[in-house]
Amino acid sequence: MILSSHGIIASQIASFDADAVAFFTRVTTAGGSLSTTEKQAVNQLVLDLKANSLWTPMKAIYPMVGANAAACSQNLKSASFTGTFTSGWTFASTGVTPNGTSAYMDTGFVIGGNITLPSIHLTYYSRTNSLITATFPTEIGVGFGGGGLAYYELNVRRSSTFSTILNDGYVIGANSTNSDSRGFYIANRTSNVNLNIWKNGTKTGTNTATSTFANVPTNNILIAASKDGSNSVSNFSNRECAFSSIGDGLTDTQAGNFYTAVQAFQTTLSRQV
Repeated sequence: MILSSHGIIASQIASFDADAVAFFTRVTTAGGSLSTTEKQAVNQLVLDLKANSLWTPMKAIYPMVGANAAACSQNLKSASFTGTFTSGWTFASTGVTPNGTSAYMDTGFVIGGNITLPSIHLTYYSRTNSLITATFPTEIGVGFGGGGLAYYELNVRRSSTFSTILNDGYVIGANSTNSDSRGFYIANRTSNVNLNIWKNGTKTGTNTATSTFANVPTNNILIAASKDGSNSVSNFSNRECAFSSIGDGLTDTQAGNFYTAVQAFQTTLSRQV
């Protein structure tokens, strides 16, 4: 018997993780749909995250499957923080691509009340190799000026550099040379003196300068853009996104295992880079 609400055989859904099934239901309820391969890939991703102590630190996970806004806006971790896409996006089986000038996804996620700083991570799986020098493109983040600087952003590649800022009060970032903007990126902070960045399972940069967290942003985290000093949306990215997440800070072991799990997910979907 085929379950029309999920499009898979009853015996299959019975073996799926409950959190994966809940995600499938949210996608269907929103008007989206997933292929059997996408469901199997998502289910295995959930199992891999749980097996490697990565499920609990996650607050929002966007697998970017389903090739439409209804499906790609759904948070795998929970029913909270459903994204909202502006116009200017292209949806495909390989992920979602912003136009680089006006498109972004509002996650609805505010750091204050949802993250216990200084522990925080942001991720982005980019399938586009592009060089942007005229602006400071942000793949995922939030920022504002005013009474005190506050920036929590992941920037895959501006000129030849991968960089991130995850702090408030002081502009303390981590940077590394990056000649290809494709890959899985993690911006990660585990303490006020431990900021690190990762590409494809390898730690590429650190900063141990002391950071303060007096002025936590009240704006929502955006995907493919951020806020500038006047709280206007800017810093648009044009890089195709095949996965993104927000959550607590990760240990080195967790960060390495995270890449392995996400890369296996992308490989199942034949969209790995």
